[in-house]
Amino acid sequence: MARILALDIGKKRTGIAVTDELQIIATGLDTVDTGELIGYLKKYMATEKVEKVIVGYPLNLDDTPTHATPIVEKFIVKFGNVFPQMPVEKIDERMTSKMASREISGMGLRKTDRERKELIDVVSAVMMLQEYLQHRP
Repeated sequence: MARILALDIGKKRTGIAVTDELQIIATGLDTVDTGELIGYLKKYMATEKVEKVIVGYPLNLDDTPTHATPIVEKFIVKFGNVFPQMPVEKIDERMTSKMASREISGMGLRKTDRERKELIDVVSAVMMLQEYLQHRP
């Protein structure tokens, strides 16, 4: 089997999570500057087999687009141009950053470590991917 990648795309940074080859466990991979994300993914996919990419799709609670929705949509188009054969699936990412912050708070880390945005981004990606794994058909 191949891995599944999850991306929590932000204006500045993107959190990346990945499954093991058996697609059982989601783990944090990295946090990357969003402007460098395509290059990072090219290098990663050159060495690892990836079956699918899951992208967190930001919506408000009333299902309207957020300020980040156009950023994600633009990335999906760009990704499709670079990786035309790679399936991309959008998943609801509402509340993942808040849930990630709560999870990080419970880890016993120092306040400065808990507030690192990079950590929140990658934990959000892990949470999205784990949720996807638990509820996929």
